[in-house]
Amino acid sequence: MQKKLKKIVKKKPAGNRGPAKAASAKATGRGSGMRGANPDRVRLILRKLDEAYPEANCALTHENPFQLLISTILSAQCTDVRVNQVTQTLYQKYPNAKAFAYASPGELQQDIRPTGFFRNKTKSIMGASKQIVEELRGEVPRTMEELLKLPGVARKTANVVLGTAFGIASGVVVDTHVLRVSRRLDLTKNTDPKKVEQDLIHILPREKWILFSHQIIWHGRRVCHARKPKCIECNLEPLCYSKDKTV
Repeated sequence: MQKKLKKIVKKKPAGNRGPAKAASAKATGRGSGMRGANPDRVRLILRKLDEAYPEANCALTHENPFQLLISTILSAQCTDVRVNQVTQTLYQKYPNAKAFAYASPGELQQDIRPTGFFRNKTKSIMGASKQIVEELRGEVPRTMEELLKLPGVARKTANVVLGTAFGIASGVVVDTHVLRVSRRLDLTKNTDPKKVEQDLIHILPREKWILFSHQIIWHGRRVCHARKPKCIECNLEPLCYSKDKTV
């Protein structure tokens, strides 16, 4: 396994090759500088993630799809720990979509103030809740198209709800951790979350889309920190090309 691993890691991007080899390199992403798209290497990364985080899941506390939707909206520019602290009492005060839909805006703003951007989040939460109550019979949508019609819901939020609440792999959740770690692992060269998601969708098996996001988020929080990654503790270190490695 060690010999195979070194061979994969040290493999250089495609240079001047014949048409057949160039096409093969393009298919894996090596021709465009994405060494990380090598299928064998991707499989090794997924295997290492499974070894390190076999039970990775969503860190947002919730009892149903609607609560997960609200918590995910609140998590924008806020830690999951803080969101969970706020929702511990929030969901007691507002037990369902109807309660949020017709809440007092000023009061709700104060209730979610610790999560930041509380005015915009209040508009999104109340707008999404009202639409769910008045147009969707109180049910959280189960499709990307319908979720994106809700106020305050973009692809990241929709992917969280679909993947975690319904087990539907419609895409890959790309938060700051997924973006950072995916770039460090050379799985993408992009910085725009939408483009990063498309890169990941093309190189990851669909059955891994949901778990991969949870695993990378756990890895980003526990090991692959933004400023001082704990590379010495990382089982992915031999596969990492990052220039800011600490070993």
